[in-house]
Amino acid sequence: MKALKWLDDHFEESILVILLVVISCVSLIQVIIRNIPWIPSLQWAEEFCRFCWIWSVFISLPYTIRKGNMLRVSVLLDLLSGFLRKVINILVDLVTTGSMALLAVYSVTVVKNVMSSGEASPAMLWPMWIVYIVMLIGFALGTVRGLQQAVIHVIHFREKELTTLEQTMQDAAEEAELAKGEKGAGE
Repeated sequence: MKALKWLDDHFEESILVILLVVISCVSLIQVIIRNIPWIPSLQWAEEFCRFCWIWSVFISLPYTIRKGNMLRVSVLLDLLSGFLRKVINILVDLVTTGSMALLAVYSVTVVKNVMSSGEASPAMLWPMWIVYIVMLIGFALGTVRGLQQAVIHVIHFREKELTTLEQTMQDAAEEAELAKGEKGAGE
């Protein structure tokens, strides 16, 4: 059960961190090697980093859905009553889920077309479906995360929801307490 909780909280985040570390390391190695004249440059490094950036974009979709960090105009929601705000949040979750599901369905066709084309990347000679499959994974995970958020909003429908200002103040207080704890531990 603890493993499922960890996966729920950190799955996409872990992948994004790994991708960022890999991009940083490969880019650093490429820069260092580029300045050493007798070592040939890594022809594949730029392409590989580009693919990692693309993967991070599609993996960040379900992450932002799950964490509730999607772009939205919360100030307008704060003007509504608690009941209307919760109904709109559930509707947004359902629209997000539907959009992600539709994009996942269409991405299956895209991945199949790329697979059948036999196209390979220019520098690394990877089959291009490896690059495109993350699109399907991202949209499928986005569908799951959107549905998960809708269920969470329905389950917690009767609970008081904080306004944007109240949530910001609560987050700031939690961060201040965390900073105090870290400062006290460091002394």
